[in-house]
Amino acid sequence: MDGADLERQLEELHAASFAWALSCSGGNRQEAEELLQDVYLKVLEGRARFGGRSTLKTWLFGVIRRTAVGRSRRRSLRAALLFRWGRQELAPAPASGVDERIERRQEVERVRTALRALSPRQRQVLELVFFHELTVREAATAMGVSLGTASLHYDRGKRRLARLVGQQGCA
Repeated sequence: MDGADLERQLEELHAASFAWALSCSGGNRQEAEELLQDVYLKVLEGRARFGGRSTLKTWLFGVIRRTAVGRSRRRSLRAALLFRWGRQELAPAPASGVDERIERRQEVERVRTALRALSPRQRQVLELVFFHELTVREAATAMGVSLGTASLHYDRGKRRLARLVGQQGCA
């Protein structure tokens, strides 16, 4: 795949990539924008290369997830070092205005609340499958886990989500 074709496909996947980056950033819009910028630089500079062993979308989502994990580790290490030296790192303010600006129906909010109650892996695999239209196999690749692990979290997550939503009075 040549550079122009890669850029075109990245452009087509931008909305879905941003949504996944936002999820990987805990809903922090600024963090998601910075994360996606880092990912695009990695891809366009050749530090992350698409090998063709999966779809471009699956591969890109994996790069986003791994980059988010790396950024989180670096932040944690930096905070620990600063604390060790007697200073505290101020955490960025959460993006509270995002949810407040968007009017949500009650049913959607119940599902979102239930999703937040899931374990991180259950939530990730369900988001990849339902919101980003990946297969469980592709989600496993994007998450960097085995197909069996992704399938287990997918099945458990669906059952738990159904129970949680049902407990809130949603059919």
